[in-house]
Order: sequence, then structure tokens, then C-alpha cells
Amino acid sequence: MESPRPHFARAHVDSTDKFSSAFLTGRRTYAQQFDQLYYKRLQHLKPHILAHAHQKWGSQAQLTASVLNVDSSLGTTYIIGTVFIDSPRKPSTLQQVESEHRVSDPVVTQGYRGADEAVFLEDESGRIRLMGEQISKTLLISGVVAAVLGVETAAGDFEVADVCFAGMPPQLGPLRIMEDPGADSDADPLLMLVSGLGATLARPITLQMQLLGELLSGTLGATRTQQLAARIAHVVVAGNTMDLPTAPLGHAEDARTNDRSGAARLAAQVDDFLADIAGCVPLTVMPGARDPADASLPQQPMPRGMFAQCARTSAFRSLSNPASMQIGGLQMLGSSGQNVDDLMRYAAGDGAVTPCALAALSLTWRHIAPSAPDTLWCFPFITHDPFVLDTAPHVYFVANQGAFESTWALGTEGQRTLVMAIPSFAQTGQVVLLNMRTLSCSVLHIEL
Repeated sequence: MESPRPHFARAHVDSTDKFSSAFLTGRRTYAQQFDQLYYKRLQHLKPHILAHAHQKWGSQAQLTASVLNVDSSLGTTYIIGTVFIDSPRKPSTLQQVESEHRVSDPVVTQGYRGADEAVFLEDESGRIRLMGEQISKTLLISGVVAAVLGVETAAGDFEVADVCFAGMPPQLGPLRIMEDPGADSDADPLLMLVSGLGATLARPITLQMQLLGELLSGTLGATRTQQLAARIAHVVVAGNTMDLPTAPLGHAEDARTNDRSGAARLAAQVDDFLADIAGCVPLTVMPGARDPADASLPQQPMPRGMFAQCARTSAFRSLSNPASMQIGGLQMLGSSGQNVDDLMRYAAGDGAVTPCALAALSLTWRHIAPSAPDTLWCFPFITHDPFVLDTAPHVYFVANQGAFESTWALGTEGQRTLVMAIPSFAQTGQVVLLNMRTLSCSVLHIEL
């Protein structure tokens, strides 16, 4: 007589929507210009950079209030402003409109930097060109707010000796993990992070996706596998769930342009797949670059009406991209990857820079998408810049990357943020499991 199969209870962690509105825009209008976004960014970050610069440089130099007030007679001084990189390699939406009289998707190039570029620092008064070896050694991104220490040259440029950023913001609370948490326990709850499911019209639900769904429902594998599945207390699907083809350009009355029947069928099939998961474990879904959502950041939550089956369960949430969430007492910040993908184009050619390292570096800038709106499409906010960080998350994940990677970002006041790059599931067959007690990470490979 066979022994009965063991029964495993699903692990549970609390989650809240308290912070999920951080990137919501409400009704969108693009009538305003982007200058207010840059202005709000500079004004918000300037006090933090000023305090950090004073701490770093002390009485070594005095602040010059605006870039146009820089004068060689001042000697060594420092100025605060927004970095702007002028390079012919960067895409220009205006040039695309002039040449083609239309805009389809954002133009993507391999790299924005080159020997023919110029680096400037600008504020409300104007801009000044930055020169010197320190500029070539420091990874600078268009839109980053910084303080630069140096002197004005005879040509009117600014010879930079050092650079200072805002530094990591404070955390809402320290990480609630022990300094020495010990080994992972079979009782520890897990968070599953998956991105890039990549459902297409030709292959809406792949075999690997089916295996993933069966794993989460507890119907796959031996006892040990089912015990692991029961520990998964929450699943976050971070972007590129669908890989929709670009609609053909044409007149508004062109039937081909308005035909969305294929996309509707695909969305319904993905909804059925995700509903099976949401019926077993709490599920959070974020949009990505290939999903049916606005191309500009922050992408708003995909409509619940698109997930009619998932919406029947109370454990389903559709959030924005980027998204701020609290799961298991951890303050988490997540991105479907477009912001870091664009930052990587500024670092093209530097093999030492990885998406995970750039994501960690952005925490010291206190800004997770500085290249918006210069080279990354975003909504023209006029009252604030939502990509500025007032608090540092406990966990920051960037999805749809080529491989898994993790690192710790450390602040000067004891802040600790776990930064993770989540691989694309369609490309790698991998998902990431985060231990909610110890914050240790592991990669689970769904092999065929």
C-alpha cells in the first residue's frame, strides 16, 4: 500500500498597496514641455548634493551659485547642475519627425558615447562645458544631477578635479534580518521574480511556461520540488509578459492598423495562464517594453479588464513600471528594465559595467531614470520628478536582463539595498527566488 503524499501549506507573507501609487499619473496629457521636469529634479536634489559636497570637500572650495557665475578669478570652486551629454550618436525624436513625419517606437542605438561628444553641466542660468581627465574616468549619464569641483579654463570651460552626487537616500527602516541570519531554512518564505515570459501570437504559452505554472500549482515534480513550491509566497511578473508585434503604420481608417484581434486573443490566453497561478499564490504583474502599455515611463498598470480571469482573485495586482511595493515587510522597488537598458547605452564599451552595477549606482544618484526624457521616453511631469528617490528600498530589482546578477548597494548612513538583475525567462528559462528572511538569492532553471 502506497504511503499518502505529504501535504504542504502555502507560505504566507503580508503585502500592501500603500506605496503602489508612487508612479501613477492619472489622466495623461502631453501639452506641457519637459523643462519643468528638469527644473523640479534639480531643485529636489540640489540640497542633498550641497550637503554631500560640503561633507566631501569641506573648506577646500566654495560653492558658485550658478554655472554662468563661474570665473577664473574664483580659483577652485564647485557648481551644481544637471549633466547633459551632446553626442551625434544619441537618437533625436525631432529629427525622426522631420525626416519621416511620424514616430513609431523609440529609436534604439547600441551606444551614445564617443570621442565626438561634449559633456556639459547646466542649470537655470545656462550651461558650461566640462573638461579634464576626471570626466573621462567618471561614468556620467545625461540627466544626472551632480556637483563638480574645479576651475575655469582660459577657454571658458570647466576643468573638473572631482565629482560628487547626492548619495543614497535614507531607508524607511533597517533591514529586518540578523547580521548573521545563518543558513536558509526550509520554512523560510520565498518571493519568485520572473520577467520576459515573451508570449507571442505564434507561441502564446510555451512548454517552459506550462512547467512554471505547474511548479507553482504544486503539480510538478517530486516531494522535494513541491515543498519548495509551497514556500513561494508571492510571484512578481516584471514586464514583457507578452511580445506583441508593432502595429503597421497607416491611416486611422486602415483596417490593418486598427486590427487588434490577434492581440486580444493573445491577451486572453495569457490571462488564462496567469489566472491559474493567481489561484494558487498572490500575483503581481508589471508592464514592460513589449506589453500593451504606453511606451513612455512610468508605464501605467495594464488594465484589470485585460486580465478578466485574474481579476476574479483577490490576490492579483496590476502595478506600474517602475513600481514601488511592500512585500513581507520589505520595501521593494522594481523596474521592467527600460531605465537600466538605456543607462547601459551610455556605458557601451565598458565591459566592467553591468546592468546590476548601474542600477546600484543610480541609488547613489537618488534617481533611477536620469536619462529620461533625453534618451528615454517619459511623461512630462510638471509638479515633481517621480524617478527621484526620497527613500532607499530594501530590494531593487531590474528585470528582462540577459543574466542573473546581484550586489549590495551601501549608503554612508548604514543603508543597505539588495540590487538584482532578473533574467528574461524566454531567453534563459530562469526565475529568481528571494528568501524573504535572509535575502539570499537563488536561480531556478526550468529545463525542457
